[in-house]
Amino acid sequence: MLRPIGRKIAKAYRARQTPHGKQSVKKLMAHGAATNSVEIEAPKLFDRAARKWGIDYAFYKTGPDKYLLFFKSSQADAMTACFSEYSRMVLNKAKSNRLPIREQLKQAAEALARQPVREKERSKEVGHGDR
Repeated sequence: MLRPIGRKIAKAYRARQTPHGKQSVKKLMAHGAATNSVEIEAPKLFDRAARKWGIDYAFYKTGPDKYLLFFKSSQADAMTACFSEYSRMVLNKAKSNRLPIREQLKQAAEALARQPVREKERSKEVGHGDR
């Protein structure tokens, strides 16, 4: 009768020992589960979505602004939902109408250059205290 309880405790202990969420590729491969990989360009946006869905994943940098994303294939349903949210975030970021700050500064400088220069009017005030 004690055996099933001991197995449950051992299983819970092993579950706590395996890391979850973002981790190194080496740790992810050590889980023993099959892994898949996908090329991705915006790891910060994916990181935000993956934390929400509780996915175990790892990034491997393949080039400038290019990353290979490794994830467990057993989490396919959660991964599908996560990728749909990630793709929505990437598309919304691309549609963003906000201009970069440098671009805003250029436009402001051009607007100032187009305005006519007004000379300051200088006038002397008569002081009442001078007698």
